[in-house]
Amino acid sequence: MRGVEHAKATLFPAQLGMGSTWNRALVHRVGEITGREGFVLGYDNVYSPIADVMRDPRFGRCLETYGEDPYLVSELAIQEVLGVQSQGVASTLKHFSVYSNNKGAREGASRTDPQIAPREMEMLHLWPVERIIKAANPLSIMSSYNDYDGIPVTGSHYFLTEILRRRMGFQGYVVSDSDAVEFLYRKHHVAADMKDAVRQSILAGLNVRTTFKPPDDFVLPLRELVREGAVPMAVLDSRVRDVLRVKMREGLFDKPYRPLDIADTVVMSAPHLAVARQASRESVVLLKNADGFLPLDATKIATIAVSGPNADNPYHSLGRYAASDVPVTTVRKVLEARFAGKTRVLYSPGADFFDEKWPDTEIFHDPPTAKEQKLIDDAVAQAKQADVAVVVVGDQYNGIPNVRGTVGEDASRTGIDLTGRQDDLIRAIAATGKPMVVVDISGRPVALNVADRYAKAIVQAFLPGMFGGEALVDVLFGDYNPGGKLPCTFPKTSGQLELNFPTKPGANVEQSGAKRISVTGVLWPFGYGLSYTEFRYANLSISPSLAVTFDVTNAGKREGDEIPQLYIRQLVSSTITWEQALRGFERIHVKPGETKTVKLQIVPDLLAIWNREMKHVVEPGKYEAQIGASSADIRLKAQFELPPQGAK
Repeated sequence: MRGVEHAKATLFPAQLGMGSTWNRALVHRVGEITGREGFVLGYDNVYSPIADVMRDPRFGRCLETYGEDPYLVSELAIQEVLGVQSQGVASTLKHFSVYSNNKGAREGASRTDPQIAPREMEMLHLWPVERIIKAANPLSIMSSYNDYDGIPVTGSHYFLTEILRRRMGFQGYVVSDSDAVEFLYRKHHVAADMKDAVRQSILAGLNVRTTFKPPDDFVLPLRELVREGAVPMAVLDSRVRDVLRVKMREGLFDKPYRPLDIADTVVMSAPHLAVARQASRESVVLLKNADGFLPLDATKIATIAVSGPNADNPYHSLGRYAASDVPVTTVRKVLEARFAGKTRVLYSPGADFFDEKWPDTEIFHDPPTAKEQKLIDDAVAQAKQADVAVVVVGDQYNGIPNVRGTVGEDASRTGIDLTGRQDDLIRAIAATGKPMVVVDISGRPVALNVADRYAKAIVQAFLPGMFGGEALVDVLFGDYNPGGKLPCTFPKTSGQLELNFPTKPGANVEQSGAKRISVTGVLWPFGYGLSYTEFRYANLSISPSLAVTFDVTNAGKREGDEIPQLYIRQLVSSTITWEQALRGFERIHVKPGETKTVKLQIVPDLLAIWNREMKHVVEPGKYEAQIGASSADIRLKAQFELPPQGAK
């Protein structure tokens, strides 16, 4: 997800940050580096990428997904799998399946009870996995903790054999998520004991059990089951055969040991760090820029006031799912180093991620305590001395020993507002009248309503990696023109959830007029992201072969990246389909005054839906192609028609 889990491995943005790049080639290169560094460090397998499709921003593991759209998720995961496995290391795709469709973020340690209908499960969660298997052939897949319709996936022959192997054609081995086998009896209560759980999982299609407990807990009951005939030897042979097939493909029987003597020259080498720096930059999304406030002009700023719990916090990009002993740049440290002797940089934390009455403040807002108010007052005093205030807020990652986190595994929430006194800090800084930029470093969409009301500009980074602070300062001062786009919707309040993309017609209808009784609309839609330049779209054409071409012109004065997006709408269908289905995108770099012609191919198979008979078919009829800078900013439209099968 963020590189090899090793103390000194190159550290990339969290997967949600990589999703914000919308850059297939970059994700492929990150996969190659992950595989290469893993290989020389002695790894045979890496547990990456995650192919879960995010549906609820309260979910603790949002940061580990590529986003909320199944096409975007699958396109980027395909590239990571190909990149990792090109280096002789197996890629484990996870979590199979329906893992991220949690129930109001109340999934607990067992991730139970996903609420989703069969057709929507196919469209959102199974379809991207099948695409990844067919395009990239991951050698391993992790079975998930959760059930579906009352049957745990790790004990489900339907999921692990009928769907995964027979239908999708998976040829690798299935490894359990940690304790997923134990959960069959300890959490789900569908097995009487560990022995029964082993029997169910092996017969379902599991090959390898992983956990942090002795292997005897699994192996000894399995031996008994084989002796008793409860697990036929032919089944055991088949499960072993799947593992041996992968080992043979990796050449582990010929060369079982990795060349560890070259690790120091490969791991965190200059070319790898250059890619990490590029990834941190490309993952940044500009959410608001009132009156062109950004980029800041350093020659006109004598004093900068920096505050917020993430202003000098390296932990936002460290943790157990990434390298943990790697230098991470922070906004404060980069500003101090870059403007030493030129501009005064004042720093005060202003607030913590948690207030003294947490978690009660999730539902009941008391005024700050005296200690908390003192932190806010100190930051305000410094802001009054400054020409501009930079407030760096967001999440604390949960995977750091002895550090309490707000996002990560086992860190789901009941709301999506900023935690602690962060909104109080933003209000107080705004009250000084000094122009303010809010930088949100988070692992999920956040309801940045206070920031949106009071800040001149808002910059978003999803746990941006070892060069995160450097990339953010580059964006703030115009050394880099941001080009990232949101891979997920930003709702205004948790009361709107679920509110995400893609959606069905009428599902997100907004009330209007005097009778409106609820909050409507989103803060920022799927695919959204601003730039310091302006892009114009023109000349849309769709050929008989369904090749879509159009021009993108940089009408501004700065070079920059744009990510044109292709959405498809089926005008009439046998079952209800998405209002918009993302079916193409490309990240392009355009110089001032330059026009680039973009070509995206509509692949008929990508138009397939699950019809009333639950068959995956492409239906004849009229479709609309939409070209936009986001799902809500459609610039060009054109219709095309698919004839009945066999017709000319």
